[in-house]
Amino acid sequence: MSTIIVFGATGFAGGNIARELADRGHRVIGVSRSITPAVVTSIDSAEEGSPAENAIEARPGSVFDESFVRTLVEEEQPTAIVIALRFDPASGGNLGERFTGLLALAEEHSLRVGVIGGAGSLLVTEGGPRFVDTMELPEEWKGEVLAAADALEVLRADNSGADWFFVSPAAGFGHPNPGERTGTYRLGGDVLLSDDAGVSYVSGADLAVAIADEIEQPAHHRTRFTVAY
Repeated sequence: MSTIIVFGATGFAGGNIARELADRGHRVIGVSRSITPAVVTSIDSAEEGSPAENAIEARPGSVFDESFVRTLVEEEQPTAIVIALRFDPASGGNLGERFTGLLALAEEHSLRVGVIGGAGSLLVTEGGPRFVDTMELPEEWKGEVLAAADALEVLRADNSGADWFFVSPAAGFGHPNPGERTGTYRLGGDVLLSDDAGVSYVSGADLAVAIADEIEQPAHHRTRFTVAY
């Protein structure tokens, strides 16, 4: 059983990821600025006697608190941390700027860092424009999409040697359309994936399946991949 820290465990992506990892028997530490044991109980859907029962541990804290993160990593010795947070600078800080320190810590402790981004930085076609550059978005949304794209470039420019991966879910991924767990998905690289009907989508639960699979069987190192049906 591995110890895995999930930042943003009260959110849509983070909650699904924490639950999937716990269901697989991992020890999961869910971190959020507002997390409580009661919130974890609502995240954890495990039935009595299942591997995930009481497996998600609540830790109030912020990824922007360098001292908190270092202490947590040093005390708990996780094999991986997953960052599933909004990239909106107005929500508490520039997440991309925080990656340099996180990656140095990750290299120091030989742990993987998984970052859940968005579909905006994916290319519409091979060699084509980014998805975000083809959309008409309100300015308040576009800022967050561009911040996620910038964060990916921070990771790509990193020279620490830390083992990171960045995941861009399908374009239709999100809380308004949560979907169900099928246990199936497709993987891609930097190009947006769509099904035969032109729909780019993956459920919250199946994104979590892909993340858990990647953590258990590492296949992507210092690169971005996308997940869709």
